Amino acid sequence: MSSPPSASSKQDRAFVAEALQGNEAAYQALMDKYRPALRRHIARIVRDPRDLDDLVQETFIKAFTALSTYSTEYAFSTWLYKIATNHAIDYLRRKKLKTLSLDEPIQTKEGTLERELADTTYFPDRHIVEDQRRMLLQEAINALPEKYRRVIVMRHQQEKSYEEIAEELNLPLGTVKAHIFRARRLLYKYLRSKRSSL
Repeated sequence: MSSPPSASSKQDRAFVAEALQGNEAAYQALMDKYRPALRRHIARIVRDPRDLDDLVQETFIKAFTALSTYSTEYAFSTWLYKIATNHAIDYLRRKKLKTLSLDEPIQTKEGTLERELADTTYFPDRHIVEDQRRMLLQEAINALPEKYRRVIVMRHQQEKSYEEIAEELNLPLGTVKAHIFRARRLLYKYLRSKRSSL
């Protein structure tokens, strides 16, 4: 028999329910509540602090885009941390940082051992859902005003640094950061309005 939800979990469920009704303040409340803890959580996985704020923001976008799939059987924080973990790991893969290879055998005194890990991530229709999400995200990017679309493409598809974007577009660094922040807000609103398609 499961224990009753904590006051914090009840509060989260209320926020989620309101957010699903389109209440902007409820989204903001969840972000304010979890941003510091999420930042610490991602920092444990990604050692480079430079992209930390981006990763936190992107985790919230992913979570809010998929909010209708959240089940109240689980704590909202657990669900959010799982999204954050997966996103941080994807980031490390993209950056091709040196991480432990699961394919290389382990050398021991007794000989060579192969790593065997159960695949808990296999869902037959997962690639279809991922394709739909990618298409929806691309659609959202295409719908952005030109000045925002340009910086988002350079930042997230071409993986350029803020400094590189500022130099290439001949814009102040602060303007680039502001454009990217506003572009993300617009993407988030667009994706939220299309959430039922996911």
